[in-house]
Amino acid sequence: MNMELYLKQLCDENEKPLDRFPEDGGFCGIFRSWGCVGDSLASGEFEGTAPDGTKTYHDLYDYSWGQYFARMTGTTARNFSRGGMTAIEYCRSFAESNGFWNPELACTAYIIALGVNDLYNQNMEIGSAADVCLEDYNKNNPTFAGNYAMIIQRYKEIQPDARFFLMTFPRDERDDERRIGIRTAHSKLLYDFAELFDNTYVLDLVTYGPEYTEAFKEKFYLGGHMNPCGYMFTAKLLVSYIDYIIRHNMTDFKQVGFIGTPFKNTAD
Repeated sequence: MNMELYLKQLCDENEKPLDRFPEDGGFCGIFRSWGCVGDSLASGEFEGTAPDGTKTYHDLYDYSWGQYFARMTGTTARNFSRGGMTAIEYCRSFAESNGFWNPELACTAYIIALGVNDLYNQNMEIGSAADVCLEDYNKNNPTFAGNYAMIIQRYKEIQPDARFFLMTFPRDERDDERRIGIRTAHSKLLYDFAELFDNTYVLDLVTYGPEYTEAFKEKFYLGGHMNPCGYMFTAKLLVSYIDYIIRHNMTDFKQVGFIGTPFKNTAD
């Protein structure tokens, strides 16, 4: 084996996220448990139609990108999600009522995919990183930013060394100027959070992900939500992106095996 060549390919400085997909899950497998925080797209929601033409919505978690991700990587994923979820509902009532703050459900890594319902559908004020009180999350301002940050802060309280991967919105060819502006502001906020919180990374699908065109949706959508192939495709994107982040920041991930334990290599 040519180790010099392997190491060069492992961290190729010219590589971009999503340039390659590791069929075995790549280095995503170094995390043994994943918490998937999100809304319908994190819940494997399928859109049905009743005989009278009424639309029906069904969270089928086994089809969620989180569960596809877990099967691809040989890890465990927990769905901390529900169709229609918002950041404010999640951190003010939903997580508590479902026991998601329970330390026994702590994960070594979290993927957070929230904001569509808050910002596109409910016109909530997005806010900024200035809305975050690092000393007491209960003092965060009641903006989307304040609520989103509270979710990170509460899981950090439970699992201090966990890694966080924050997902931006994908691009959609039908987006108008308003939605493009929201998408851009949401992406900037997540990058600001990656600076504010340690062990936090952005999954920038705005920059590196595909545009959701009509041709894309014909293959991967069922009504206004994804179909099984769409959720699996999303999992492939996440595996590719997170593996890329780990390979290009390997020093950051040396001690993930100690997450949730009292141990650490202090000489490192």
